Amino acid sequence: MFDNPSFDNHEGVHFFSDEKSGLRAIIAIHSTTLGPSSGGTRMWDYANSADMVTDALRLSQGMSYKNAMASIPHGGGKAVIWGNSKTDKSEALFRAFGRAVESLQGKYWTAEDVGIDTADIEIAAQETGYAAGLTTGKAASGDPSPITALGVFKGIKQTALRAFGTDDLNGKTVAVQGVGSVGGYTCEHLAEAGANLVITDIDQEALDDISKRTGAKIVAPDDIYDVDADIFSPNALGAILNADTLKRLKVKVVAGGANNQLKTPDMGEKVREAGILYAPDYVINGGGIINVAAEISGSYSRDWVDQKLDTLIGTLGTVLDDAIASGKPTNEVADEIARARIQAAKV
Repeated sequence: MFDNPSFDNHEGVHFFSDEKSGLRAIIAIHSTTLGPSSGGTRMWDYANSADMVTDALRLSQGMSYKNAMASIPHGGGKAVIWGNSKTDKSEALFRAFGRAVESLQGKYWTAEDVGIDTADIEIAAQETGYAAGLTTGKAASGDPSPITALGVFKGIKQTALRAFGTDDLNGKTVAVQGVGSVGGYTCEHLAEAGANLVITDIDQEALDDISKRTGAKIVAPDDIYDVDADIFSPNALGAILNADTLKRLKVKVVAGGANNQLKTPDMGEKVREAGILYAPDYVINGGGIINVAAEISGSYSRDWVDQKLDTLIGTLGTVLDDAIASGKPTNEVADEIARARIQAAKV
Protein backbone atom coordinates (compact mmCIF):
# COMPACT_ATOMS: atom_id res chain seq x y z
CA MET A 1 0.00 0.00 0.00
CA PHE A 2 2.80 2.45 0.84
CA ASP A 3 4.17 2.00 -2.69
CA ASN A 4 0.78 2.64 -4.28
CA PRO A 5 0.98 5.81 -6.45
CA SER A 6 -2.29 6.98 -4.84
CA PHE A 7 -0.88 6.84 -1.29
CA ASP A 8 -0.55 10.44 -0.07
CA ASN A 9 0.63 10.19 3.53
CA HIS A 10 -2.79 8.95 4.60
CA GLU A 11 -3.22 9.04 8.35
CA GLY A 12 -4.76 5.58 8.41
CA VAL A 13 -6.07 2.88 6.10
CA HIS A 14 -8.22 0.37 7.95
CA PHE A 15 -9.18 -3.06 6.60
CA PHE A 16 -12.27 -4.85 7.92
CA SER A 17 -13.48 -8.40 7.39
CA ASP A 18 -16.52 -10.12 8.86
CA GLU A 19 -16.79 -13.79 7.95
CA LYS A 20 -20.41 -14.21 9.01
CA SER A 21 -21.81 -11.36 6.92
CA GLY A 22 -19.22 -11.49 4.14
CA LEU A 23 -18.14 -7.90 4.74
CA ARG A 24 -14.88 -6.85 3.10
CA ALA A 25 -14.33 -3.15 3.59
CA ILE A 26 -11.66 -0.48 3.70
CA ILE A 27 -11.99 2.83 5.51
CA ALA A 28 -9.26 5.22 4.41
CA ILE A 29 -8.61 8.38 6.42
CA HIS A 30 -6.51 10.82 4.46
CA SER A 31 -6.49 13.79 6.84
CA THR A 32 -8.14 15.02 10.02
CA THR A 33 -6.38 18.40 10.00
CA LEU A 34 -9.61 20.32 9.40
CA GLY A 35 -11.69 18.06 11.66
CA PRO A 36 -12.97 14.48 11.79
CA SER A 37 -12.86 12.88 8.37
CA SER A 38 -16.10 12.47 6.44
CA GLY A 39 -17.03 10.91 3.14
CA GLY A 40 -19.50 8.46 1.67
CA THR A 41 -19.34 4.70 1.40
CA ARG A 42 -19.04 3.08 -2.01
CA MET A 43 -20.08 -0.51 -2.76
CA TRP A 44 -18.47 -1.89 -5.88
CA ASP A 45 -17.57 -5.30 -7.28
CA TYR A 46 -13.85 -4.66 -7.70
CA ALA A 47 -11.76 -6.82 -10.03
CA ASN A 48 -9.23 -7.36 -7.25
CA SER A 49 -8.14 -6.06 -3.86
CA ALA A 50 -5.45 -3.83 -5.37
CA ASP A 51 -8.11 -1.90 -7.27
CA MET A 52 -10.11 -1.62 -4.07
CA VAL A 53 -7.16 -0.14 -2.17
CA THR A 54 -6.40 2.34 -4.96
CA ASP A 55 -10.02 3.49 -5.05
CA ALA A 56 -10.10 4.00 -1.28
CA LEU A 57 -6.84 5.97 -1.34
CA ARG A 58 -7.87 8.24 -4.23
CA LEU A 59 -11.38 8.85 -2.96
CA SER A 60 -10.27 9.71 0.58
CA GLN A 61 -7.66 12.18 -0.66
CA GLY A 62 -10.33 13.71 -2.88
CA MET A 63 -12.56 14.14 0.17
CA SER A 64 -9.83 16.09 2.00
CA TYR A 65 -9.64 18.51 -0.91
CA LYS A 66 -13.43 18.58 -1.39
CA ASN A 67 -14.10 19.40 2.25
CA ALA A 68 -11.39 22.07 2.23
CA MET A 69 -12.88 23.73 -0.85
CA ALA A 70 -16.36 23.53 0.66
CA SER A 71 -15.08 25.30 3.81
CA ILE A 72 -16.54 22.76 6.21
CA PRO A 73 -14.84 21.58 9.42
CA HIS A 74 -14.03 18.06 8.21
CA GLY A 75 -11.06 16.17 6.93
CA GLY A 76 -11.15 13.56 4.20
CA GLY A 77 -12.13 9.93 4.52
CA LYS A 78 -13.87 7.29 2.43
CA ALA A 79 -15.15 3.77 2.84
CA VAL A 80 -15.38 1.11 0.14
CA ILE A 81 -17.18 -2.21 0.40
CA TRP A 82 -16.26 -5.02 -1.97
CA GLY A 83 -19.43 -6.53 -3.38
CA ASN A 84 -22.23 -6.35 -5.91
CA SER A 85 -24.69 -3.69 -4.76
CA LYS A 86 -27.50 -5.47 -6.61
CA THR A 87 -27.04 -8.92 -5.09
CA ASP A 88 -24.74 -8.85 -2.04
CA LYS A 89 -26.50 -6.49 0.36
CA SER A 90 -27.86 -7.73 3.68
CA GLU A 91 -28.75 -6.36 7.08
CA ALA A 92 -25.90 -8.35 8.62
CA LEU A 93 -23.39 -6.83 6.19
CA PHE A 94 -24.36 -3.25 6.97
CA ARG A 95 -24.54 -3.91 10.70
CA ALA A 96 -20.99 -5.26 10.49
CA PHE A 97 -19.97 -2.18 8.53
CA GLY A 98 -21.56 0.04 11.16
CA ARG A 99 -19.50 -1.66 13.84
CA ALA A 100 -16.38 -1.04 11.75
CA VAL A 101 -17.17 2.68 11.57
CA GLU A 102 -17.88 2.79 15.29
CA SER A 103 -14.52 1.19 16.07
CA LEU A 104 -12.77 4.29 14.74
CA GLN A 105 -14.38 6.33 17.52
CA GLY A 106 -15.41 9.35 15.48
CA LYS A 107 -12.36 9.76 13.28
CA TYR A 108 -14.60 8.95 10.31
CA TRP A 109 -18.22 9.84 9.51
CA THR A 110 -19.96 7.88 6.77
CA ALA A 111 -22.85 8.55 4.39
CA GLU A 112 -24.14 7.42 0.97
CA ASP A 113 -22.11 7.06 -2.22
CA VAL A 114 -22.17 4.87 -5.33
CA GLY A 115 -24.07 1.63 -4.69
CA ILE A 116 -25.25 2.74 -1.25
CA ASP A 117 -28.62 4.28 -0.43
CA THR A 118 -30.30 5.79 2.61
CA ALA A 119 -31.74 2.45 3.72
CA ASP A 120 -28.24 0.93 3.88
CA ILE A 121 -26.91 3.78 5.99
CA GLU A 122 -29.93 3.54 8.28
CA ILE A 123 -28.95 -0.07 9.03
CA ALA A 124 -25.32 0.85 9.67
CA ALA A 125 -26.50 3.64 11.99
CA GLN A 126 -27.98 1.02 14.31
CA GLU A 127 -24.39 0.08 15.16
CA THR A 128 -22.66 3.48 15.04
CA GLY A 129 -23.27 7.07 16.01
CA TYR A 130 -21.07 8.29 13.15
CA ALA A 131 -23.44 7.96 10.20
CA ALA A 132 -25.21 10.76 8.34
CA GLY A 133 -27.52 11.15 5.38
CA LEU A 134 -30.29 9.68 7.53
CA THR A 135 -34.04 10.14 7.26
CA THR A 136 -34.65 10.05 11.01
CA GLY A 137 -33.10 11.90 13.91
CA LYS A 138 -32.87 15.43 15.27
CA ALA A 139 -30.85 16.81 12.35
CA ALA A 140 -31.64 14.22 9.66
CA SER A 141 -30.91 15.54 6.17
CA GLY A 142 -31.83 12.51 4.07
CA ASP A 143 -30.31 11.57 0.74
CA PRO A 144 -27.60 14.14 -0.14
CA SER A 145 -27.85 13.41 -3.88
CA PRO A 146 -30.32 16.22 -4.71
CA ILE A 147 -27.99 18.81 -3.18
CA THR A 148 -25.00 17.34 -4.98
CA ALA A 149 -26.93 17.53 -8.25
CA LEU A 150 -27.98 21.12 -7.60
CA GLY A 151 -24.34 22.05 -7.13
CA VAL A 152 -23.34 20.18 -10.28
CA PHE A 153 -26.01 22.05 -12.26
CA LYS A 154 -24.88 25.42 -10.89
CA GLY A 155 -21.28 24.44 -11.61
CA ILE A 156 -22.12 23.54 -15.19
CA LYS A 157 -23.58 27.02 -15.61
CA GLN A 158 -20.47 28.63 -14.11
CA THR A 159 -18.22 26.67 -16.46
CA ALA A 160 -20.44 27.33 -19.48
CA LEU A 161 -20.30 31.05 -18.74
CA ARG A 162 -16.55 31.03 -19.20
CA ALA A 163 -16.48 28.66 -22.16
CA PHE A 164 -19.37 30.12 -24.17
CA GLY A 165 -19.74 33.64 -22.79
CA THR A 166 -23.18 32.84 -21.32
CA ASP A 167 -24.58 30.55 -18.68
CA ASP A 168 -27.80 30.11 -20.66
CA LEU A 169 -28.08 26.37 -21.36
CA ASN A 170 -31.15 26.64 -23.57
CA GLY A 171 -30.38 24.77 -26.79
CA LYS A 172 -27.03 23.48 -25.55
CA THR A 173 -26.43 19.73 -25.97
CA VAL A 174 -25.22 17.97 -22.85
CA ALA A 175 -23.93 14.40 -22.94
CA VAL A 176 -24.60 12.88 -19.51
CA GLN A 177 -22.77 9.75 -18.42
CA GLY A 178 -24.58 8.10 -15.52
CA VAL A 179 -28.19 8.85 -14.58
CA GLY A 180 -28.29 7.38 -11.09
CA SER A 181 -29.08 9.51 -8.07
CA VAL A 182 -26.86 12.52 -8.83
CA GLY A 183 -26.93 12.18 -12.60
CA GLY A 184 -30.69 11.76 -12.67
CA TYR A 185 -31.37 14.89 -10.64
CA THR A 186 -28.81 16.79 -12.72
CA CYS A 187 -30.66 15.79 -15.89
CA GLU A 188 -33.87 17.21 -14.47
CA HIS A 189 -32.21 20.58 -13.82
CA LEU A 190 -30.64 20.61 -17.26
CA ALA A 191 -33.91 19.76 -19.00
CA GLU A 192 -35.71 22.53 -17.11
CA ALA A 193 -33.00 24.93 -18.34
CA GLY A 194 -33.75 23.94 -21.93
CA ALA A 195 -30.72 21.76 -22.61
CA ASN A 196 -30.86 18.90 -25.10
CA LEU A 197 -29.79 15.72 -23.35
CA VAL A 198 -28.00 12.63 -24.59
CA ILE A 199 -27.66 10.07 -21.81
CA THR A 200 -26.11 6.71 -21.05
CA ASP A 201 -25.90 4.27 -18.16
CA ILE A 202 -25.59 0.54 -17.54
CA ASP A 203 -29.03 0.65 -15.85
CA GLN A 204 -31.61 0.49 -18.64
CA GLU A 205 -34.51 1.09 -16.28
CA ALA A 206 -32.96 4.34 -15.02
CA LEU A 207 -32.26 5.42 -18.60
CA ASP A 208 -35.84 4.80 -19.68
CA ASP A 209 -37.17 6.74 -16.70
CA ILE A 210 -34.97 9.80 -17.30
CA SER A 211 -35.61 9.71 -21.04
CA LYS A 212 -39.35 9.62 -20.49
CA ARG A 213 -39.24 12.57 -18.09
CA THR A 214 -36.76 14.78 -19.95
CA GLY A 215 -36.95 13.74 -23.60
CA ALA A 216 -33.31 12.67 -23.52
CA LYS A 217 -31.81 10.54 -26.29
CA ILE A 218 -30.25 7.28 -25.11
CA VAL A 219 -26.93 5.96 -26.45
CA ALA A 220 -24.79 2.93 -25.60
CA PRO A 221 -22.28 3.43 -22.76
CA ASP A 222 -19.20 3.59 -24.96
CA ASP A 223 -20.87 5.88 -27.52
CA ILE A 224 -21.28 8.77 -25.07
CA TYR A 225 -17.73 9.97 -25.81
CA ASP A 226 -18.53 10.40 -29.52
CA VAL A 227 -21.64 12.54 -29.08
CA ASP A 228 -21.54 15.88 -30.88
CA ALA A 229 -22.24 17.98 -27.79
CA ASP A 230 -21.33 21.24 -26.10
CA ILE A 231 -20.88 19.81 -22.62
CA PHE A 232 -19.88 16.40 -21.29
CA SER A 233 -21.19 15.69 -17.77
CA PRO A 234 -19.71 12.54 -16.19
CA ASN A 235 -21.77 11.36 -13.23
CA ALA A 236 -20.73 7.71 -12.90
CA LEU A 237 -17.31 6.36 -11.95
CA GLY A 238 -13.84 7.82 -12.21
CA ALA A 239 -10.86 7.73 -14.59
CA ILE A 240 -13.09 8.50 -17.57
CA LEU A 241 -10.85 11.32 -18.81
CA ASN A 242 -7.95 9.40 -20.28
CA ALA A 243 -5.89 9.28 -23.46
CA ASP A 244 -8.43 7.11 -25.26
CA THR A 245 -11.57 9.06 -24.38
CA LEU A 246 -10.11 12.55 -24.65
CA LYS A 247 -9.39 12.25 -28.37
CA ARG A 248 -13.03 11.28 -28.95
CA LEU A 249 -14.67 14.16 -27.09
CA LYS A 250 -16.06 17.02 -29.21
CA VAL A 251 -17.11 19.25 -26.31
CA LYS A 252 -15.88 22.55 -24.89
CA VAL A 253 -16.81 21.80 -21.26
CA VAL A 254 -16.45 18.81 -18.93
CA ALA A 255 -18.45 19.28 -15.74
CA GLY A 256 -20.07 16.52 -13.72
CA GLY A 257 -20.50 14.88 -10.36
CA ALA A 258 -18.28 11.79 -10.71
CA ASN A 259 -15.25 11.55 -8.44
CA ASN A 260 -11.69 11.25 -9.77
CA GLN A 261 -12.59 11.96 -13.39
CA LEU A 262 -8.96 12.39 -14.46
CA LYS A 263 -7.27 9.01 -14.82
CA THR A 264 -4.01 10.66 -13.78
CA PRO A 265 -3.35 14.25 -12.65
CA ASP A 266 -1.41 15.05 -15.83
CA MET A 267 -4.60 14.52 -17.83
CA GLY A 268 -5.67 17.95 -16.61
CA GLU A 269 -3.04 19.55 -18.82
CA LYS A 270 -4.01 17.38 -21.77
CA VAL A 271 -7.66 18.40 -21.32
CA ARG A 272 -6.59 22.05 -21.30
CA GLU A 273 -4.50 21.55 -24.43
CA ALA A 274 -7.53 20.04 -26.14
CA GLY A 275 -9.40 23.31 -25.61
CA ILE A 276 -11.77 21.87 -23.03
CA LEU A 277 -12.60 23.71 -19.81
CA TYR A 278 -12.77 21.19 -16.97
CA ALA A 279 -14.60 21.82 -13.71
CA PRO A 280 -12.52 19.98 -11.06
CA ASP A 281 -14.72 17.19 -9.77
CA TYR A 282 -14.16 17.64 -6.05
CA VAL A 283 -15.17 21.29 -6.31
CA ILE A 284 -18.30 21.00 -8.44
CA ASN A 285 -19.65 17.94 -6.60
CA GLY A 286 -19.25 19.22 -3.03
CA GLY A 287 -22.94 19.91 -2.38
CA GLY A 288 -23.65 16.52 -0.88
CA ILE A 289 -20.92 16.69 1.74
CA ILE A 290 -22.08 20.19 2.68
CA ASN A 291 -25.53 18.74 3.31
CA VAL A 292 -24.02 15.91 5.36
CA ALA A 293 -21.89 18.36 7.36
CA ALA A 294 -25.01 20.27 8.32
CA GLU A 295 -26.49 17.06 9.71
CA ILE A 296 -23.29 16.12 11.55
CA SER A 297 -23.32 19.53 13.23
CA GLY A 298 -26.47 18.44 15.05
CA SER A 299 -28.60 21.34 13.81
CA TYR A 300 -29.53 21.02 10.15
CA SER A 301 -30.30 24.26 8.34
CA ARG A 302 -31.16 24.34 4.64
CA ASP A 303 -30.37 28.06 4.58
CA TRP A 304 -26.84 27.28 5.81
CA VAL A 305 -26.51 24.57 3.17
CA ASP A 306 -27.64 26.89 0.38
CA GLN A 307 -25.25 29.62 1.53
CA LYS A 308 -22.33 27.19 1.66
CA LEU A 309 -23.25 25.79 -1.74
CA ASP A 310 -23.32 29.24 -3.33
CA THR A 311 -19.93 30.01 -1.76
CA LEU A 312 -18.56 26.77 -3.16
CA ILE A 313 -19.79 27.57 -6.66
CA GLY A 314 -18.14 30.98 -6.29
CA THR A 315 -14.92 29.17 -5.42
CA LEU A 316 -15.30 27.09 -8.57
CA GLY A 317 -15.57 30.33 -10.54
CA THR A 318 -12.35 31.56 -8.95
CA VAL A 319 -10.57 28.31 -9.89
CA LEU A 320 -11.74 28.59 -13.49
CA ASP A 321 -10.78 32.26 -13.75
CA ASP A 322 -7.34 31.70 -12.22
CA ALA A 323 -6.70 28.78 -14.56
CA ILE A 324 -7.72 30.76 -17.62
CA ALA A 325 -5.59 33.73 -16.58
CA SER A 326 -2.51 31.68 -15.73
CA GLY A 327 -2.73 29.06 -18.45
CA LYS A 328 -2.59 26.31 -15.83
CA PRO A 329 -4.89 23.27 -15.85
CA THR A 330 -7.87 23.74 -13.57
CA ASN A 331 -7.11 20.68 -11.46
CA GLU A 332 -3.69 22.07 -10.54
CA VAL A 333 -5.18 25.41 -9.54
CA ALA A 334 -7.81 23.70 -7.38
CA ASP A 335 -5.22 21.41 -5.77
CA GLU A 336 -3.06 24.40 -4.84
CA ILE A 337 -5.97 26.15 -3.14
CA ALA A 338 -7.09 23.01 -1.29
CA ARG A 339 -3.59 22.17 -0.06
CA ALA A 340 -3.05 25.75 1.09
CA ARG A 341 -6.24 25.67 3.12
CA ILE A 342 -5.27 22.41 4.78
CA GLN A 343 -1.73 23.58 5.45
CA ALA A 344 -2.99 26.84 6.99
CA ALA A 345 -4.98 24.81 9.48
CA LYS A 346 -1.80 23.06 10.66
CA VAL A 347 -0.18 26.31 11.77
